[in-house]
Amino acid sequence: MTDPKTTVLILGSAPSALAARTWSRVPFTYVVAINNAWRIRDDWDYLIHPEDFPAERRPAVVLGTQHIVTADEYVPRQNHYGGFVYAGGTMAFTAGYWALSALEPDVLAFFGCDMMYSGSGRTHFYGNGTADPLRKDVTLRSLEAKSARLGLFAGAQGCRTVRLSNGPSRLVFPSARISDLTAAPLPAVSAMQNARRFENDLGYYVASGRYWEVEHRFDPDEIDVLDRMWMSAYRLGVLDHAA
Repeated sequence: MTDPKTTVLILGSAPSALAARTWSRVPFTYVVAINNAWRIRDDWDYLIHPEDFPAERRPAVVLGTQHIVTADEYVPRQNHYGGFVYAGGTMAFTAGYWALSALEPDVLAFFGCDMMYSGSGRTHFYGNGTADPLRKDVTLRSLEAKSARLGLFAGAQGCRTVRLSNGPSRLVFPSARISDLTAAPLPAVSAMQNARRFENDLGYYVASGRYWEVEHRFDPDEIDVLDRMWMSAYRLGVLDHAA
């Protein structure tokens, strides 16, 4: 008999996210909804949202089995992984790091978080919204690199990161089927040490999480160098495993 796995569905608000409405709950230990995604399923366990998420968009009723995760909870947990400048200032990544810390999963499965925007049509399942990745933000210069970083930190904890979509994505995680969430290999993580040392040397840590208040401290060119290091480390991790 195999050991039971802790699997976490992180549900975003892309138009495609509505497909999750009909999914069986069985494969997932926890459902973490980001911002408005709590509307997709009523069996969510955690709703995570930023401080400025409008009160009128929050659920009117929260069951005793459900919990709302706010900045008071996710900032300290994300700081454990280096903070928002390095992790990327959008809730998809924040939810990932929070889940890694709070839920200690074996699998993080993302859906509705591909962050692909065509410039026309709906940006979210509920219509048009202001998407974090479309902001001019020094922490979001490479969404791919930020997802690579998350994948490596997860791998260091023995956790697989996958996406439950098949189309284009800014997430570098492999696609997986709901029926086989643990099929994706864990990346080797030894190559991440150089990137972590570079982060320590840069010192772009903001304990409050409000990195935009001191954005003048951050050199975009240095962040670009760091992003390339994380992408290289992830590619090496995947290739090392394949070898």
